[in-house]
Amino acid sequence: MAEQTQSYLLEMKNMSKAFPGVQALDDVTLRVHPGTVHALIGENGAGKSTLMKCLFGIYSMDAGEIYLDGKKVAFKDSKEALENGVAMVHQELNQALKRNVLDNLWLGRYPKNGLFVSERKMRSLTEKIFADLEIKVDPQTIMERMPVAQRQMVEIAKAVSYDSKIIVFDEPTSSLNDKEVEHLFRIINMLRDKGCGIIYISHKMEEILSISDDVTVMRDGKWITTEPASEMNMAKMIRLMVGRELTNRFPPKENKVGDVALEVENLTGMYTHLKDVSFHAKQGEILGIAGLDGSGRTELLETIYGIATRKNGTLRIHGRTIVNNNSRDAIRNGFAMVTEERRATGIFGILNIRENATISSLKKYKARSFYLSNRKMSEATDGVIASMRVKTPSQYTKIRSLSGGNQQKVILGRWLLTEPEILLLDEPTRGIDVGAKYEIYQLIINLAKEGKVVIMVSSEMPELLGVCDRVLVMSGGRLSGEVDAKNTSQEEIMTHAARFA
Repeated sequence: MAEQTQSYLLEMKNMSKAFPGVQALDDVTLRVHPGTVHALIGENGAGKSTLMKCLFGIYSMDAGEIYLDGKKVAFKDSKEALENGVAMVHQELNQALKRNVLDNLWLGRYPKNGLFVSERKMRSLTEKIFADLEIKVDPQTIMERMPVAQRQMVEIAKAVSYDSKIIVFDEPTSSLNDKEVEHLFRIINMLRDKGCGIIYISHKMEEILSISDDVTVMRDGKWITTEPASEMNMAKMIRLMVGRELTNRFPPKENKVGDVALEVENLTGMYTHLKDVSFHAKQGEILGIAGLDGSGRTELLETIYGIATRKNGTLRIHGRTIVNNNSRDAIRNGFAMVTEERRATGIFGILNIRENATISSLKKYKARSFYLSNRKMSEATDGVIASMRVKTPSQYTKIRSLSGGNQQKVILGRWLLTEPEILLLDEPTRGIDVGAKYEIYQLIINLAKEGKVVIMVSSEMPELLGVCDRVLVMSGGRLSGEVDAKNTSQEEIMTHAARFA
């Protein structure tokens, strides 16, 4: 058997895994050659994450075999996987945010001199890894003070520090700008040249075609095909992923823009670099927010919503001045916000789908003064699952067991139950497959058709141009430009984005 698998760095054969009510993996095989980038693609719920969790020992497989360098393995947990040269850079970063970079890199395996931790050795090793990877981060920086893109680079450095043979990248560019993506690709190419096997999970078709050597497609827990990337194109990959032709990337825009609904004047953040931002948004309008990482896009939404402190500035809805001092005020004033980091600030992982869907609108489900109606909550959750096409065995399934895209659908459904007038979306399709993206685009357009205001931050320029009516561009915490989505280009937006950067 070992001779049969020797040409592969990693071979996962006939993998199967079932959960109550769903067959997550059904006889899936994945083979990765040394010194290659192997893309693993499929819609949310296709089984990609389950397959990787079986590799890492997070899930025990019902059937199948795993060979690493020709040797049969079955890791009992992720620690054992790491110690044997299998690492993963997760899309949803799980870091000790109150600790510094050094602690996050070496937690659980601090370099020592005898019985004592060696700070000097730890810093020296870190600086060497950062130099090799061209990462410019102060190792003493507290993690929560860094943008998501830098925190992701630290996670990549951590994977490299294990001298890994196999590194899994799960949606690694979801929070990176173009320059940072180029940097990441240089790192991946360097690791490939050293003989590493890279498993690259992404929903961005252009990236897959540019970085991958081989592509494996999964659908509904099954292996569909493995082919050289050179024989793939975007249309073919989408067809294999969704099992049908998807001719248009964006739905037709049928929303009609009405009168001014929201006015923002001279908005300035107390503890952020947001400065003197003024704009308006109209009923039925989809307003995009573009800009480079750190430009103030997220801070703008958070300050409007009241979860970032406002130094000064005025908000008006239909000419009436309102104050959002916190999220409760914002909800009462007709706002809803879908945050960028789904795992950290979106889902309640230990709660089920029903609890996650109804938690922001509990007053609607009161049966008596002090009791909640299970029937009303169940009906509302069934409505979310049906309208958002959430793939789940039941509404009582823990939300953390769903794929990232299905979690995002539940979060969107949660806020729609609050019946908002103004919906703030921060990277609403981050880490979501093309089929689910189309559904969310359609939902956004439908909300605009109902007269709601949608303000949407996105790092994907084609998304902003394909969905939005207007695009505001942020740079250095200030509003640097405004363009008509129909009559602009990515180059014009980037010019505005670099204005104060």
